[in-house]
Amino acid sequence: MLYVVKRDGRKVEFNGEKISQAIKGAAIEIGLILKESQVLDAVQKVIGYVEETKNKQVTVEEIQNLVEKALRDENHKDIAFAYSAYRRERTRVRDIKSDLMKAIEQIGVETDRDNANVGNNFSSKLLRIASESNKWHNLSTMPKYLSRAHETGDLYYHDLDSYNLTTNCLHIPTREILEKGFNTGYGTINAPKRIETAAELSCILLQSTQNDMFGGQSHPDFDNDLGIFVEPTREEIRKELKELEVPEEKTEELLEKRLRKRVHQAMQGVVYNLNTMHSRAGSQVPFSSVNIGIPNNKDAALVCEVFLLEYEIGLGKGEQPIFPNIIFRVKEGVNREENDPYFYLYKLACRVAAKRMNPTFMNIDADFNKEYYDRGYLPATMGCRTYLMKNINGEPGCKGRGNIAPTTINLPRIGLQAKGDIDKFFQILDCRLALAKDSLMHRYDVLKNLRVKDLPFIAGQHLMMGSENLGPDDSIEPLLKHGTWGIGFIGLAETLISLIGKHHGEDEEARKLGLKIISHIREYTGRLTEEYKLNWSCYATPAEGLSGKFIKQDQKIFGIVEGVTDKEYYTNSYHVPVGYPISIKSKIDIEAPYHKLCDGGHITYIEVDDAPSEEVVMDIINYSYKNTNISYMGINFHIRYCKKCGTYLHNNESKCPTCNSTDIQGISRVTGYLSLDERFGSGKYHEREDRVSHTEAHKNHY
Repeated sequence: MLYVVKRDGRKVEFNGEKISQAIKGAAIEIGLILKESQVLDAVQKVIGYVEETKNKQVTVEEIQNLVEKALRDENHKDIAFAYSAYRRERTRVRDIKSDLMKAIEQIGVETDRDNANVGNNFSSKLLRIASESNKWHNLSTMPKYLSRAHETGDLYYHDLDSYNLTTNCLHIPTREILEKGFNTGYGTINAPKRIETAAELSCILLQSTQNDMFGGQSHPDFDNDLGIFVEPTREEIRKELKELEVPEEKTEELLEKRLRKRVHQAMQGVVYNLNTMHSRAGSQVPFSSVNIGIPNNKDAALVCEVFLLEYEIGLGKGEQPIFPNIIFRVKEGVNREENDPYFYLYKLACRVAAKRMNPTFMNIDADFNKEYYDRGYLPATMGCRTYLMKNINGEPGCKGRGNIAPTTINLPRIGLQAKGDIDKFFQILDCRLALAKDSLMHRYDVLKNLRVKDLPFIAGQHLMMGSENLGPDDSIEPLLKHGTWGIGFIGLAETLISLIGKHHGEDEEARKLGLKIISHIREYTGRLTEEYKLNWSCYATPAEGLSGKFIKQDQKIFGIVEGVTDKEYYTNSYHVPVGYPISIKSKIDIEAPYHKLCDGGHITYIEVDDAPSEEVVMDIINYSYKNTNISYMGINFHIRYCKKCGTYLHNNESKCPTCNSTDIQGISRVTGYLSLDERFGSGKYHEREDRVSHTEAHKNHY
């Protein structure tokens, strides 16, 4: 009796019928139908080979090798090739399953740090296990050439676990939804009549939206959208004062004091809620952004001012609020100059940023922003960098729109493969761009099978542009046509080093080549927009876990290449390497042109030595916005405070100067948002270790 040893060690009786079925399957794969006699001859050949060995047992791999040999000996080389390809595919699937099992086992011990704001509790671990399973499912069901591109590290499909389930991010049409009311599943929420209710419901909008999506969401015009609820609150207070028979001459003064107090309570509620509502998948608080700074009237200005003041105060003991990301929009004639009506808000925003690292700043005078501002559309962005204004399929602007999905290209790998040949680099890049396009079109085809009822809040409650006239059983395809499809990139600096030996922070030739490379990507997405009538964009990927993933894969292929793979991470998008000593002015000047090229999202960060002054923040922003076409900027430094009493520490202090505690919490910026130091993933942990300030000192303070 001949036995076959299975891969798990079990022994089963040899079954020639299984070989027969495998041969027939390989033949059908290439369009051939073998006669039964031909199949039988091949099977007998295999049996003969086994008998020649005089072994009583044989492994599965040994039998498969003999099947290939028999097919070749029978002059069925094309079938042998198909059978070999089938074996490789089965091996690939087994490897994925094995990786899945290992991942699940590891999750039970410690949550991965692909996302620095995911907790480590039961619900987050349960989500991670489901996430890994759906990643495997999506890789197994997509075309093989696309799954290989992701697995081998040529491309990266962001949030693969959500590939078949939902879209990325959204600018919520906040005012429109609040005014008409909404339903989260258990009944109608009517339009609010006072600022406190509106503020609370604005948090519910973020919470409910994020439970339908895998990325972040924003209130794109927070101060103006909530400002409309200040007047009803004012009238409510006026009525109360009248009922209390307060003298008329005291009414206005008392009214404004009470109104301001209530706006403070409302904005404090926003800050508290967005840092405590652990409702998002993975037990995360909502990944929220709010855009402020261009108020239409005094009530919107009051909301803007008080919100900044409450964020400056912080949480209960004065701790740093992680969310929301705040984007303060700067505009000449509105708030940028001392004689502008809302300059005091800009000044306050700089003061808060000097303490809290938030807000970040957006330049509405950048020509690609001003173009829309002048037409009545107020640009906005998100902490995740997502930017969109143009719309080939409808009205421009950002409300009700967001990124549908991004795919990121591993640029340093292309540089290494080109071996200094610039022409070859662009040839390979064109192949990767086509592959990225194919991956996103496949994702489009998968997502259009979803129905409105699959996204009950963002589609069912008509938050997304294109959903207005859809019913529960309608396809979400109209929504997909208004969002952006982003082709992103990582590691421009390492790419340039691999090609010409220097990066764009240190060499003029590298600067020109860097702009040529990203212009090439932007031109390609522009052509796709016209060809496919979808909103394609060039995206400066805010890689978090990916920064470490790509480089580990490339180290296995290329080894340690100086300046390229000799660390634990690739530099984000078009940024100058974090450890390169460069001045604030030079970094701004070098990175500014990429903001216009990366129309799917962009940012520039400036690193300073310690909590800067309000004047330093304003000087940096003013230089950028008055001298370059830069759009989105953030000021980075290391925040440290005592967890016992809330006192903030300078970088040279190792214990609390107030209570002598050594229980110190560090806060740093990861990619587009703040996070606790201990939650950084491996790649970003090492990147933070390398960061040096862009001041004259060029020190690391992490």
